[in-house]
Amino acid sequence: AFEQAALLFENHQGVSRSTVFDSLFSRERLGSTALGHGVAVPHGRIPNLTQPAAAFMRLANPIPFDAPDNENVNILVILLVPENATQEHLEILASLAKTLSNEETRAQLQSLTDAEAIYDLFNQQ
Repeated sequence: AFEQAALLFENHQGVSRSTVFDSLFSRERLGSTALGHGVAVPHGRIPNLTQPAAAFMRLANPIPFDAPDNENVNILVILLVPENATQEHLEILASLAKTLSNEETRAQLQSLTDAEAIYDLFNQQ
């Protein structure tokens, strides 16, 4: 999943694939970013990134993610933030955690197929 995310950010944000992968993998080694209920929010700090960037991924086959509830993960919200964006980083993570803790929101994320509808779901919270 990190490889796919890294390619996505490379193509759309101009951040090198290896930088994204290394940042996400390094953070994950500190402790799982899985929230439970099949959801994870991998995140990393990226040098020279000017603003936060995020990507939503829904995996066809859930993967082990060392979640607190031991449930495999198929919903990933991958967040990249500028290297020095400490407070903003924490605020975004808190907002994502709140949004993703809502059972109805998680159910919608499992079924929505339109990218704009998924984007709107995150922005109405």
